[in-house]
Amino acid sequence: MSTRSLNGKNVLIAGGAKNLGGLVSQLAAAQGANVALHYNSPESAAQAEETAERVRSQGGKAVILAGDLTVPENVERLFADASSALGSVDVAVNTVGKVLRKPIVETTEEEYDSMFDINSKAAYFFIKEAGRNLADDGKIVTIVTSLLGAFTDGYSTYAGGKSPVEHFTRAAAKEFAPRGISVTAIAPGPMDTPFFYGQETPERVEFHKSQGMGGQLTQIEDIAPIVTFLATDGWWITGQTIFANGGYTTR
Repeated sequence: MSTRSLNGKNVLIAGGAKNLGGLVSQLAAAQGANVALHYNSPESAAQAEETAERVRSQGGKAVILAGDLTVPENVERLFADASSALGSVDVAVNTVGKVLRKPIVETTEEEYDSMFDINSKAAYFFIKEAGRNLADDGKIVTIVTSLLGAFTDGYSTYAGGKSPVEHFTRAAAKEFAPRGISVTAIAPGPMDTPFFYGQETPERVEFHKSQGMGGQLTQIEDIAPIVTFLATDGWWITGQTIFANGGYTTR
């Protein structure tokens, strides 16, 4: 049976420096966890330091790790470094993703490869290394997108790149179940972060808002508590994609 608390647990968060990942890092620390937070681009280094300080201010240990997770060897190193710094990892959360809204006929091979490398390949090898490295009764959570349940234009490589994660999640949930490891995916609606606004016109932003409860976008504050819930009291949920989007879309 799982220990339903993050107190004293070691949590690894890919993309844990800012936005949703940064908030998950802080919530995990508030519940007593130690946090290994990862970032990719050098532009995020300062935010990683700030988030790590917030973790430490709540009494937890914090370690900052960097790397391009589209390279499997870097994912392997990420888990090794986190374990070396904190001890065995108990919870692995992957918030990494890249958004692109572009018609299929205008999409280049380079854009296709980049989108699938970041949204699919990195997610696969993150789950793989989590399965190899997590302590028994561990938890794995991947952030996907509610576009997996949408019928829309423009997001072929984003929704397409995230969709395999559902199959990775189901397979891993079965394969890791003998060790008590839960594996889940969370599918937020369009989130009120800089990643979203760079892809949309003001008119489409208003449309997306109109599809959610209260006429608003998904906030990172709506999603981060679901991550910590799945890592604690929600441990019995496994192999599922949870559409947390205020009614934006479903299946």
